[in-house]
Amino acid sequence: MSNPRKIPAFTPREVVGELDRYIVGQNAAKRAVAIALRNRWRRQQVSDDLRDEIHPKNIIMIGPTGVGKTEIARRLAKLAQAPFVKVEASKFTEVGYVGRDVESMVRDLVESSIALVRDEELEKVRERALELAEDRLAQILSGNGPAARPSGGMGFMAPPPPPPAVPRLGDADREKLRARLRAGTLDDQEVEVETAEGGSPTFMRNFSGQGMEEIGVNLQDLFKNMPGMNRSRRRKVRAPEALKLMEQEESARLVDTDRVNREAIVRAETSGIIFIDEIDKIASREGGGKGGPDVSREGVQRDILPIVEGSTVNTKYGQVKTDHMLFIAAGAFHVSKPSDLIPELQGRFPIRVELEPLSGEDLVRILREPRNSLLRQYTALLDTEGVRLDFSDDAVAEIARIAQDVNERTENIGARRLHTVLERLLDEVSFTASEQGPKTLRIDAVYVRERLASVVQDEDLSRYIL
Repeated sequence: MSNPRKIPAFTPREVVGELDRYIVGQNAAKRAVAIALRNRWRRQQVSDDLRDEIHPKNIIMIGPTGVGKTEIARRLAKLAQAPFVKVEASKFTEVGYVGRDVESMVRDLVESSIALVRDEELEKVRERALELAEDRLAQILSGNGPAARPSGGMGFMAPPPPPPAVPRLGDADREKLRARLRAGTLDDQEVEVETAEGGSPTFMRNFSGQGMEEIGVNLQDLFKNMPGMNRSRRRKVRAPEALKLMEQEESARLVDTDRVNREAIVRAETSGIIFIDEIDKIASREGGGKGGPDVSREGVQRDILPIVEGSTVNTKYGQVKTDHMLFIAAGAFHVSKPSDLIPELQGRFPIRVELEPLSGEDLVRILREPRNSLLRQYTALLDTEGVRLDFSDDAVAEIARIAQDVNERTENIGARRLHTVLERLLDEVSFTASEQGPKTLRIDAVYVRERLASVVQDEDLSRYIL
């Protein structure tokens, strides 16, 4: 097996500092995932004979919805440049029942890993692919080249005869055309290209979903090389679009797919993160006995257990081991408790972290502090229409107070309530911004109360609108 990619050597303090830029509070959870990431780096430093014996310490996050559980895991994966997938435990069912098979979470992780590695490889060859595409397009525009054709046969038809030999462009002429392409002076030129028709026959899409993935077979890949399945059509496009199509084709030709798949499997095995949300939904209710839905819930737990313990899963890219994947489970545990999970599964999640409900002060900080804060997002969106939003401090405090009040009186959905409050607050300006022209809109506490008072005071309306 190839050597795994080196994991970034962030210290736990650096990881927490990076997470602080996007997530307010929840220091205990940040510390837990920071240590888990650092332990992955430490594992790479030990001798080979001991490395395989060191397994990650999986984490359970306990806390209500909207307090940052998913965001912490997602940001950690992005920071570590690791494959990441989020699944919901409640979507899985026991083997033999209708529903998702638990092994699909590993297959989803491998797909995520392949996308990650492919993007990295495409970025490496981007400049070379662009040069080759420019050369091809210059050859066609000069009249010395054939139309661009996709690779592959033409189904039942015999392959077309090879084009007659044509003189190649000289270096000087090629560079002149390349310069004109980059300057945009050839953008109006049309080029005839052949493009593969997208999509797959309906019957293949219907049979290529769940079930066949369990044996590592993708019918769309299986039928792709059958006669008659690869259809293409000739069409005329402008030079910029032709260049883009050719660049994609050259990039695909330069990237070694087999190597991408091998590297992706290694990366999924050694640095993959699987986030299992709503794990409390498959815990048996306290005092609920062992009948009815509790039997199915326990069955799902027992199906998840070997994946978390370490097993080998068959995918269409090869066998994947789960021994060194990091599993982060999360749940509100309003009705059940972590101790209601089967003992074997509890033992595979030795680190438990409780996330605190968000206070009004936390909501104010969430509106202002993160790099991707909601106020920055809405301000940037409306700035594209020439409308500049100016939120006063008392307006931010009032928005947070209203969100907290609605959370307490209805369902507590944490920071997600801020989305609904802001959408309602900015509904009018979002609708009319394109008609108003450049202006600055000052939003203070009075404006907030005027826009939201009628909805907040009516509890029935609050339930449906906020």
